Amino acid sequence: MKKLLIILTILLLLPTLLVAQDEIPRDWAQRGIKIQEVSVYGQRPMKEIGTQQTKFDTLVLKENIALSMADVLTFNSSIFVKSYGRATLSTVSFRGTSPSHTQVSWNGMKINNPMLGMTDFSMIPSYFIDDASLLHGTSSVNETGGGLGGAVKLSTKPAQSQGFGLQYIQGIGSFKTFDEFLRLTYGNNHWQVSTRAVYSSSPNDYKFRNHDKKINVYDEDMNIIDQYYPIERNRSGSYKDLHILQELYYNTGNGDRFGLNAWYINSNRELAMLTVDHGDDTDFDNRQKEKTFRGVMSWDHLRESWKMGAKAGYIYTWMAYDYKRDVGNGIMAHMTRSRSRINTFYGQIDGEYYIGRKWLFTANLSLHQHIVESEDKNIIRQDGGKAIVGYRKGRPELSGSVSAKWLPVDRIGVSIVLREEMCGREWSPIIPALFIDGEISKRGNVVAKASVSRNYRFPTLNDLYFLPGGNPDLKKESGWTYDAGLSFAIGQEDLYSLSGSANWFESFIKDWIIWLPTPKGFFSPENIKDVHAYGVELKSDLNVALSKEWQLGLNGTFSWTPSINVGEPRTPADKSVGKQLPYVPLLSSTVTGRLAWRSWSFLYKWCYYSERYTMSSNDNTLTGKLPPYFMSNISLEKDFAFKWADLNIKGTINNLFNEEYLSVLSRPMPGINFEIFIAITPKWR
Repeated sequence: MKKLLIILTILLLLPTLLVAQDEIPRDWAQRGIKIQEVSVYGQRPMKEIGTQQTKFDTLVLKENIALSMADVLTFNSSIFVKSYGRATLSTVSFRGTSPSHTQVSWNGMKINNPMLGMTDFSMIPSYFIDDASLLHGTSSVNETGGGLGGAVKLSTKPAQSQGFGLQYIQGIGSFKTFDEFLRLTYGNNHWQVSTRAVYSSSPNDYKFRNHDKKINVYDEDMNIIDQYYPIERNRSGSYKDLHILQELYYNTGNGDRFGLNAWYINSNRELAMLTVDHGDDTDFDNRQKEKTFRGVMSWDHLRESWKMGAKAGYIYTWMAYDYKRDVGNGIMAHMTRSRSRINTFYGQIDGEYYIGRKWLFTANLSLHQHIVESEDKNIIRQDGGKAIVGYRKGRPELSGSVSAKWLPVDRIGVSIVLREEMCGREWSPIIPALFIDGEISKRGNVVAKASVSRNYRFPTLNDLYFLPGGNPDLKKESGWTYDAGLSFAIGQEDLYSLSGSANWFESFIKDWIIWLPTPKGFFSPENIKDVHAYGVELKSDLNVALSKEWQLGLNGTFSWTPSINVGEPRTPADKSVGKQLPYVPLLSSTVTGRLAWRSWSFLYKWCYYSERYTMSSNDNTLTGKLPPYFMSNISLEKDFAFKWADLNIKGTINNLFNEEYLSVLSRPMPGINFEIFIAITPKWR
């Protein structure tokens, strides 16, 4: 009822707002003024010689304020986002690899969980990210090791405000979902201060058709005359997430800048029931809680031909998983009470040195020291006492690199990177990477790129020490990756711009780690697979000025990603050799269209994933594969400019065609749902 009243109020006030807006003078941005034509010439950055990367602009990151980075990657990149449901674990499969093969950094500091090796992108609100990019395959060696699939770089930037600023956004959506966003800023010529906060909550009890259950219809003689799939609700899936980000930057004006970024997370999420569960949701409590603090201090020193910087950071994560069940007498008994504490200390120093316009030398050294405590406090000893089962380990991760980038002629660039890594007491061999690019034609800015690199990934702490099942004898994974591609960019000033790229990649990964069942009744990891992942990635971007008031934007991606197990069969019954890896779609694609007229904007987003196998044998059983699906989202927004504030109203429809789909087996996903947002930005005199 509360949501309905707010929506009705907005609809009633909309005509008044339109009239009020017309009664005030337009500012120059809306009125339009003539300025003298300025020509801008650019040169390919030397730091990006030969790299294959996808950059997300601010418009993509902020197009739907309630989205997480998992949603941004789903609709704007060629990588597969594996989601366990709305507001639940979301990981990425980059170029046919596993989530632990993707390295993720925030302001330079790696945020992969050292226990699991992966990152939950559903816990990263896009509202907190100002700059994001994907480094595909070999390109990740420029930043870090271990990214056998690639790397994701996330960072924040100074607000560049003058004086005080405020923005508040209220979002209301289906399933009694409430999203609140607040940003306070202050800035002058030296200082930039920003505080951002996000709070999201929902019972998350959406309806879905359960294709894992069938209801029989009987006649009077108890003969089955019909069957149907029941409509059920997502049970025990509520969540409450709080994020606070504090930023502080100081620019001396003489080439030095200091920064402080602090990010606090407090999450309380229920784990929803599976589609195959038949019990009552009041009979159990399945819950995950997390408190995380991430902090980074930075110093950058800039001069005409060289640059150096240093960073120091700290991460503290407390995670709790509780599973309680009614034992039959109305008393909830703990079945699992897992607790994990992670402390990570981070330090980094880097430098760049230019020699004229032909040479660039870089060096980087970083250290992450992890201290992990993981335990299940609910294990009962034979004497009746409680035993703490788990592990307490510390492990340093040292990574260093040097590179030389050379432009022998204006059209050709060459880059060599050498990286060395240490994990615990084990060193990796030298990790080499070679990049080359060349401008084939100035007309159309046609550029060819090629690269090759070797890479290594060390086992995670859970792989080595988890009880029961950890395997301390695991070997590190290793692989060679090859990339080649073409890109172009054409356009005509004030009319249109068109750019695109096509890339081929190929990876050979040895000693792939996989958890397998053992005769003792638990799972344990082993180095059993050799994987051959290869494919094609395409992307394009078109922007057209249809008239002075109409603008059209289109961009799309496509990927074909075979990821094949080419290892030896473990047993005569092993049918996984020569088959596609589980939960890796062969085909994926995205399309985004934007149409703007004056202060109105319409957005359409579409994504597609082909079928995914749930078993390594690629069995075509009822549960052996998930069918392909496509997703469509639309939004419409209107900006209002008043003397006292800027106002924005936006409505969004997710899953426009009410697609019934699964991203993970037995994990229900929502059908069509709606959101509406009101944003206000006061204008201070």
